[in-house]
Amino acid sequence: MSRISYLWSLLKSAARKGETDDANKLALVEHVTANAPRGDIDAAIKLIDEFGSRTAFLMNIGDEKGELLDDAVRRARPQIALELGAFCGYSGLRIARSAPEGSRLYSVEMNPFNAEVATRIWEHAGVADRVAAVVGAIDDGKTLGRLTDEFAVGPGSVDFLFIDHHQPCYLPDLLQLLGAGLLRPGATVLADNVGFPGSPKYRKHMREHEGVDWQTVEHKTHLEYQSFVPDLVLESTYLGEKA
Repeated sequence: MSRISYLWSLLKSAARKGETDDANKLALVEHVTANAPRGDIDAAIKLIDEFGSRTAFLMNIGDEKGELLDDAVRRARPQIALELGAFCGYSGLRIARSAPEGSRLYSVEMNPFNAEVATRIWEHAGVADRVAAVVGAIDDGKTLGRLTDEFAVGPGSVDFLFIDHHQPCYLPDLLQLLGAGLLRPGATVLADNVGFPGSPKYRKHMREHEGVDWQTVEHKTHLEYQSFVPDLVLESTYLGEKA
């Protein structure tokens, strides 16, 4: 086995542990709530980055790619943002920090424990008034309706979508959101981990629809909290379906 293959196998194992080890998530909450001043979003983000770099691997977007997320949100200036995959709330903090005053973020998270962890971190950082976890999945037959009925996410209302959950679900979930008409023309969609672990069908779709439904920029970057495994973040502008 080559050195890079060995390192990739270690990262895959760490990623699986980071997703399933609830003790690490609780330790993260304790780390943030004990050390970040209440209401200090910058301190909370910094502490999560330190935890992911030094204590336990975290499957959030991380500091390097997080700057791409920040920039995309600032350009999009969303009033309503949607996130697929809250994990422990890190990307929600970055979106809330970069979005304009009065904006709302709804984070769809299928794991209730993750949603609870994220909510505790958002509350401590002072953004719980504009960030909410929606427990469920886009394909479960209920969550799309809840977004509309409970959270007033209506047709053409989503200005920004961040996709960072289970990679095989990237494309089908995006297509369901488009089918429901939730994204407005001109909306920005940012997808993490398209290169690693990888979402080839999503990337292929964006390439095939370039200039038709989408205009996409591929950002070459690295997997979170290290610099040797390459990754891709895709930033796509929704052009709207052609008649």
